[in-house]
Amino acid sequence: MQIIDTHQHFWHYTPEEYDWIDDKMEVLKEDYLPNHLKSIYEANQIEGCVSVQASSTETETRRLLSFADHHSFIKGVVGWIDLCAENIDELLEHYSQYPKLKGFRHVLQSEPNEFMEGEDFLRGLSKLSKRNLTYDVLIYPKHLFSAYHLAKKFPDQQFVIDHCAKPHIRQKDLDTWKDMMSNFQPLPNVFCKVSGMVTEADWHEWRYKDFIPVMDTVTEVFGPDRIMYGSDWPVCLLAGSYKNVLDILLTYTSDWSEDEKHKVLYKNAITFYHLD
Repeated sequence: MQIIDTHQHFWHYTPEEYDWIDDKMEVLKEDYLPNHLKSIYEANQIEGCVSVQASSTETETRRLLSFADHHSFIKGVVGWIDLCAENIDELLEHYSQYPKLKGFRHVLQSEPNEFMEGEDFLRGLSKLSKRNLTYDVLIYPKHLFSAYHLAKKFPDQQFVIDHCAKPHIRQKDLDTWKDMMSNFQPLPNVFCKVSGMVTEADWHEWRYKDFIPVMDTVTEVFGPDRIMYGSDWPVCLLAGSYKNVLDILLTYTSDWSEDEKHKVLYKNAITFYHLD
């Protein structure tokens, strides 16, 4: 079975660049680099990955692109640039020289809802689709309504919701999240990553059954054609191993058709991110 992991992080850890890693996340306070994944990928039959930004700096974006140049299993990079910058056209032209640069992400979960309505942000975002660049939406449930309006405003832009919009799995508070996610059902330009769930659950006491309501909703809203797998490694190590995370999705889709599984685990990633 072919598998593409659409959500992978790499970093040379420094507390200054990765200041979101707090004292509860000691396991993340070290380097996580492409060569650390070789044995993990071989054990889990992972063909390749998409590397996603974890620091809002162009320094990291360039570093991820360098990793991709030296490691063929990194099929694409989702980097960061300041979409609100006055010289956004110049920035996009510069990054067009990197064929593995597939899209961008901003840590919208740290912004107020109004950020997605800002004139500068909308101007920058409007320039991505003509370059076949995707946009990863990293948000909390409280941002879902604004994200929905953003996706409606740009029907030609490909969006993917990271980590299922981080539902409150630990608190078992999913009703509002379910209602808001349902808005995306008729929007073909919006995909969803089944990723990041273990860190939204109880890190030490989660069970497979905790994720069934989330995956049921995501499946109902997006269907097999608009769902992708992501491990969120190494962040997932806060609550489980790489295999733990992959097994959640493999278990859930075990009775799906081979075609449906192929889409979720491989084909949708290739299509969405324009992977070679």
